[in-house]
Amino acid sequence: MSQTKPMISFEFFPPKTPAGRDKLLQETAPALNQLGPEFFSCTYGAGGSTRDNTLDIVRAITAEGIDIAPHLSFGGDGEEAIGALLDEYRNLGVKRLVALRGDMPSGMGSARLVYANELVEFVRERHGDYFDIAVAAYPEIHPQAESYQSDVNFLKLKFDAGANHAITQYFYNLEAYFYFLEQCQAAGIEQPIYAGVMPITNYENLARFSRNCGAEIPRWMCKKLESYQGDAESIRLFGIEVVTQMCQTLLDNGCPGIHFYTMNQVEPTTQIYHNLGLG
Repeated sequence: MSQTKPMISFEFFPPKTPAGRDKLLQETAPALNQLGPEFFSCTYGAGGSTRDNTLDIVRAITAEGIDIAPHLSFGGDGEEAIGALLDEYRNLGVKRLVALRGDMPSGMGSARLVYANELVEFVRERHGDYFDIAVAAYPEIHPQAESYQSDVNFLKLKFDAGANHAITQYFYNLEAYFYFLEQCQAAGIEQPIYAGVMPITNYENLARFSRNCGAEIPRWMCKKLESYQGDAESIRLFGIEVVTQMCQTLLDNGCPGIHFYTMNQVEPTTQIYHNLGLG
């Protein structure tokens, strides 16, 4: 394992119901915060469709003294709306952001996409170096990328615009991540690129997410998960085992940190964290 403690962070999504919100704020966030993450992040739906819910979660978690990085994208909003949201976050004491291109909500296909490097520039123009800005990286390459190299070059544009570090899309192909790091270094990228990791709890959901975002689930892993035929406990145990091994390999080979996509669940991430001897 690396000699210095790796950066560990956790991601939430804003719950759609009051009960889900209460569970996140009263149970999930406090339990995961006991693990001492560098920060939490909170997602932001297509075109900012969960903007109000995201802001609500950010307010509540910040009030508890917990460091949180809201996701941010222009979506269908203009500069005035995003500028006001940035001001709101700064007034709350938020010091981190995850800047994304994001996806357009349905029915807004004619609107211009504002790319992540443009959003980073927008934040820097208005707030200087106040915010620590993370951006997205894609070891298996963004589904809409023109080519492998163009995607690496676009990541460099985000850093050139002022991003501090990147968090990858989740992956299970370790070779893709390490090769991606080599290609980024060759392109002149020196900032840290943290590995995004998603614990495995539900194979059907994972397969659907992966089809949509271009993340490859190795064939052997698919076959193993399929063999459990809906046995939730066996899937959970296998998921913890294989993701722990994956994270250990990442850390042993110099990965600077891991960003866990928790899916608002405590147990899988906590177990993997303890398996790695991080706490």
